[in-house]
Amino acid sequence: MDFEVEIDENSGFCFGVVNAIAKAEKELEAGKELYCLGDIVHNGAELKRLQDKGLKIINHGDMPSLHGKTVLLRAHGEPPSTYRVAGRNDINIIDATCPVVLRLQGKIRNAYSGHPDRQIVIYGKNGHAEVNGLVGQTESKAIVVENESDLQKIDFSRDVVLFSQTTKPKDGFRKLKEAIAERISPDCSFEAYDTICGQVSGRMEKIAGFAASHDLIIFAGGLKSSNAKALFETCRRVNPNTRFVSSPAEVLPEWLEGVSKVGICGATSTPKWQMEDIRQTILKIKGNN
Repeated sequence: MDFEVEIDENSGFCFGVVNAIAKAEKELEAGKELYCLGDIVHNGAELKRLQDKGLKIINHGDMPSLHGKTVLLRAHGEPPSTYRVAGRNDINIIDATCPVVLRLQGKIRNAYSGHPDRQIVIYGKNGHAEVNGLVGQTESKAIVVENESDLQKIDFSRDVVLFSQTTKPKDGFRKLKEAIAERISPDCSFEAYDTICGQVSGRMEKIAGFAASHDLIIFAGGLKSSNAKALFETCRRVNPNTRFVSSPAEVLPEWLEGVSKVGICGATSTPKWQMEDIRQTILKIKGNN
């Protein structure tokens, strides 16, 4: 039986992650001390690679005690409070916020400013780094909803403006939009803006086609990545024989029994080199058999 292993050409880092890592590597290769506020990418293997080069990961609690250091802001974006702390402490900011996220922050800020009666609702994951930055544009007054059960947080007798975290699935946004439209008072206004990244949403359809055309799918992603979870579920819906791994060591030989065509794909936070390592691991397993 012929055996084939294919890496999805559409998987791998999105522009925002590529940009953030390039900026970090430029500083590190110049021998400069560099801190990153939060994990630069939700992928343990890539994070370790950069930490081995000297990148130091800090959290928001560390920021007030830093003075005169250089801190990279990752693609997810930050709330205004982060910039204020940096200004007070003479911290040099390297801003790698994704342009798509920056535009969304501006839209939310404009929708909130001067409209005290308007409820800003964000479809996103509570506590996610990007969502924290978006909520910060509203003095922390935005309402975060992850699913229809969260709609109880909204006062349907007041105006509502709905936005979305850039990496959420379009279908989920559509369902929430319809649910809010059904419940809101006819005397109130309701505006909904699909602010999901086109590059990310386009991957849903492409990765579904890739998953459907293989006997087995090995999905590589970080356990902290929301995008990885969403894309993995997309794969699993069309191909139940889909496995999630965070490293090549997690690939089990029994998964390869009776299959002839294996596909490897990943999230916007999955490096191509990790997918290639998984491919080599699979070929080694088959060679040993």
